Amino acid sequence: MPLSAAKDVKATNPLEDLSLLLKSDMEQVNALIYKRMDSEVALIPQLAGYLIASGGKRMRPLLTLAATRLFSADTTRCYPLAAAVEFIHTATLLHDDVVDESEQRRGKESANRVFGNQETVLVGDFLFSRSFELMVEDGSLDVLRILSKASAVIAEGEVLQLSIQGNLETTLDQYKRVIGAKTAALFAAATEIGPIVTNQSADMQSALRDYGYNLGMAFQIADDVLDYQADTKELGKAIGDDFKEGKMTAPVLFALEKADASEKEFWTRVFGAEDASEADLKLAQDLIRKHKADIRSLDMAKDYADMAAKTLASLPDSELKSILIDTAYYALERKK
Repeated sequence: MPLSAAKDVKATNPLEDLSLLLKSDMEQVNALIYKRMDSEVALIPQLAGYLIASGGKRMRPLLTLAATRLFSADTTRCYPLAAAVEFIHTATLLHDDVVDESEQRRGKESANRVFGNQETVLVGDFLFSRSFELMVEDGSLDVLRILSKASAVIAEGEVLQLSIQGNLETTLDQYKRVIGAKTAALFAAATEIGPIVTNQSADMQSALRDYGYNLGMAFQIADDVLDYQADTKELGKAIGDDFKEGKMTAPVLFALEKADASEKEFWTRVFGAEDASEADLKLAQDLIRKHKADIRSLDMAKDYADMAAKTLASLPDSELKSILIDTAYYALERKK
């Protein structure tokens, strides 16, 4: 079954198009990332570099570059800010892997498994600090306000997710609050930087912020579906982690909505249980498919993709605008 219920979505990968279009800019950002994660404490660049060098789409700094390029051919000023965005993202991944006791990240052992939990948390803290250094050096209070608020919101989202973990009474609104905080907030901040550093109107800042937020929502909902559909090698992390950790995500919520008494008993018994088996995960996947919970989730993701695309309507047509619109829908089609 195809991952997405969306129609008329391009088969190409717009993230690759975006990377190609902004290749020289991204090379400068990557160089800055490696330069600014350096430290006399050897373990810091070693651990940070372990995750940063392991791949990843660099989607958030790419969005910062793209949102700047929409309004100016000169993107130099946003290089340090794009690096700051990536540092925030990397720090949250390091912290998340400790909280979730993850074993894999981007197709290899997670940093906490290789270096230890304490070391991973502290290096995450270091990267947060570096990101704020870069913001202060830029000198824009608006940028500092946006990225510092996003950092706080991400932490709130993590705490909220922990507070509802394994709670089968979780509502769809609570789930949206979690992913809005944990994922969409940084997407929104990344894209709002562009119109700020190019001195665009408040309306344009709002439009790019809304684009990033809605893109982030679509991206995360699709990611939550992948946890019940993809395979470990393709996704780059262990499949079924959300199930084993009792994370309340859209596919589970929609499956619970249609569940009969015996199915609810199953979810209550095994969801988030340490002794949940592969057979339990298989049944969970079957129930999600039975109730079309994956399709309903992706329909919801497509609604966010539609909203992301609409926020760019007032911009002049350009290759970059088209790629950004395609990126919103590609979130529904990706395999990893």
